[in-house]
Amino acid sequence: MNAPQTFAPPLLERLPASDAPWTMSYDLWPQADAQRWRAVMAQSATGRLALLADRPLEPLLRLRIESRLKKSVLWWPCEAAELDALLDAGEAQYRALGALGDAFSGADQADNAQELSALNLAEQASPVVRLLDATLYDALQDGASDIHFESQARGIKIRCRIDGVMLDIKAVDGQQAAEQLVSRLKVMAELDIGERRLPQDGRFKLRVQGREVDFRLSVMPSVFGEDAVVRVLDRAQVEAKGSLTLDALGFEPEARAQIRALARQPHGMLLVTGPTGSGKTTTLYAAISEVNTGRDKIITIEDPVEYQLPGVVQIPVNEKKGLTFARGLRSVLRHDPDRVMVGEIRDAETAQIAVQAALTGHLVFSTVHANNAFDVVGRFMHMGLDLYNVVSALNGVLAQRLMRISCRECLVMSPATADQLRAHGLPDGAALRQGSGCAHCRGTGYKGRRAVSELLWLDDDLRDLIAGRAPLARLKEEARKRGMRSLRDAAVAVVLRGESTLEELERVTLAD
Repeated sequence: MNAPQTFAPPLLERLPASDAPWTMSYDLWPQADAQRWRAVMAQSATGRLALLADRPLEPLLRLRIESRLKKSVLWWPCEAAELDALLDAGEAQYRALGALGDAFSGADQADNAQELSALNLAEQASPVVRLLDATLYDALQDGASDIHFESQARGIKIRCRIDGVMLDIKAVDGQQAAEQLVSRLKVMAELDIGERRLPQDGRFKLRVQGREVDFRLSVMPSVFGEDAVVRVLDRAQVEAKGSLTLDALGFEPEARAQIRALARQPHGMLLVTGPTGSGKTTTLYAAISEVNTGRDKIITIEDPVEYQLPGVVQIPVNEKKGLTFARGLRSVLRHDPDRVMVGEIRDAETAQIAVQAALTGHLVFSTVHANNAFDVVGRFMHMGLDLYNVVSALNGVLAQRLMRISCRECLVMSPATADQLRAHGLPDGAALRQGSGCAHCRGTGYKGRRAVSELLWLDDDLRDLIAGRAPLARLKEEARKRGMRSLRDAAVAVVLRGESTLEELERVTLAD
């Protein structure tokens, strides 16, 4: 059954008569949003929109609404009691009609996944539960990768990481509300709600539009209570956008060609390095997807399986049951694979097995945490591996970052002095551009991200230099002679094309 279209409380008589009649609309502004923001939408006969709220309209909320509806919205103040009556009326109509309402109505529920829909949000008796579900709703709508619940002296602050940058979403007053929010997350992830002194990790699922979305939860004790961080793993969103290709990730043509060539090697190891959230796993997925012709046996072992790849055997790590990366990798090598992906090399045992696999005829893909392509070799040495075996196994190391792109809807020229340009390694007279901030980009001036990278392709001469423990400066010099471009140079090229800003250049890269 469709969501209720309109109803007309007396409050609407106070709206501008020139646009009358006014009606309440939960099609344009779903009940979930009305509850989340304590604001109800009205629409006039002329198509004008008004948002009824008991407080001034927050800039973030206005940007969000106008970006979605592509038209301006009038804020109309009302009393708190009047707003409560509107919200109650909206809930009553949803319950009476059994409406599923907004875009989060889904198909049949899975046994292990709660349904996240407007109906569920409206029927929640607890304001805390309603707030949490609506926060997850907003995070999915905005494409957030992480949701942070940070306990403070007076309550809890909710922030989201969007395009790699933290944005404030809401502050909730009251220590009790803060505790209830974290406890609710623990219940969803089946954690111990009585344990508040030790860190805990878990995961849960929600069903959205007939698909399951995974969430990873980390809870950490802090001075004012407990902090929680929820990582959003929306596989279908990435797959629907066709993002599992190297072209879609934004790599330069030369880098794409080199990555593809390394992914087609008969044996050896391709490593991707970078900080958390830099897109390492997504890059490996894209590389595997492009070489997955069906002629090779491809197996992955991951924690967790983030995207489902057709024709690829994917194994989730389960440390509680004893299935670690090292143990799983040993088993995988007995499963007759041609290509193996290890989600992350975290310890010496996993690294040793991966190197041996690469030396015995398998092509191994993996990620490792390091600052740049050259630091990876040092990381393996600190794990106690034989340096000669490491460089013999390595085909290449890709270091990458994700750089925010200036919003195309509000792009303007960005003047910079000659001293500023020279300080950032840019030529005099370079024409720079940046986003001025609009509804499309939530006022940030940025919309979306792209990958910038440096790729160290090892040949015999470089292997000899590394095995001989040549100085880092010598290695960089030899790599540049072979055409390697540093992360900094790649980011500078993006800025010179007007796609990003000096601010982003400094945020994601270090000066050479």
